Amino acid sequence: MLVTLLGTGSPLPDPERAGPATLVRAGGLDLLFDCGRGVLMRLAAAGSGPTALATVFLTHLHSDHTSDLNDVITTRWVMSMAPSPLTLVGPPGTQAVVDRTLEMLSDDIGYRIAHHDDLTEGPQVHVIEVLDGPVELPALAAAGVAVTAAPTDHRPVTPTVGYRIEHDGRSAVIAGDTVPCEGLDRLVAGAGVYVQTVIREDVIAQIPLARLQDVCDYHSTVTQAAQTAARAGIGTLVLTHMVPAPPPGGAQEWIDVATAHFGGTVLAPDDLTAVEVRPATAG
Repeated sequence: MLVTLLGTGSPLPDPERAGPATLVRAGGLDLLFDCGRGVLMRLAAAGSGPTALATVFLTHLHSDHTSDLNDVITTRWVMSMAPSPLTLVGPPGTQAVVDRTLEMLSDDIGYRIAHHDDLTEGPQVHVIEVLDGPVELPALAAAGVAVTAAPTDHRPVTPTVGYRIEHDGRSAVIAGDTVPCEGLDRLVAGAGVYVQTVIREDVIAQIPLARLQDVCDYHSTVTQAAQTAARAGIGTLVLTHMVPAPPPGGAQEWIDVATAHFGGTVLAPDDLTAVEVRPATAG
């Protein structure tokens, strides 16, 4: 299993960090988690693309995690030489977002159908809404991959979910935006890799912008993420969506904050960093 951080950025535009998106490769499947800005460019750089995706998962419906969903839908449709419905898994409310996205794209869809004789219908998106429990999909089962969802806490954004991916004795968790909560603890317990959105509350407190300081009450701090990792007994904590993003060469400070509370491996990676998930060990 390989976890590739496609986009480690946040809503704040950054020339070095695309929007939130993570690629998990397991059992021969490419699974995309969230669709932040620039996701298709980062997928291309990782050697994948919209037609290669077995399933797309959304952790929640905040704009920075869904901004390029329309690009994924459209590009998969026009690049597929045969009908290839997109399977999209997300929290309740995902179907309504897809319906509105397809309506927004209706002019473009009409133009392309009118121009290309082999396009006779618009993009097809198969939506599965989940909140708590296994994600039942034939493609996952056939590949021996298990994906489990659990509710997280990003209120007032609700509902939100995180996902645990398991294959061949390996496990990774894509937590999304959340503060510590029971659902997150269930997902992370014993995982090999735990990917968590984080903020530096101490840095944000020095920036006199109320709208920025507001992010502190519904994202995990680095310390909280490290404490969650320590409780769970995980192998590797991956910090992503770092707010404010560390300056070049500044990631070590974030790592140092985490390692004060967690004895495992801590990463604060740039875009396109790939993390190998190792098998769980007994004891």
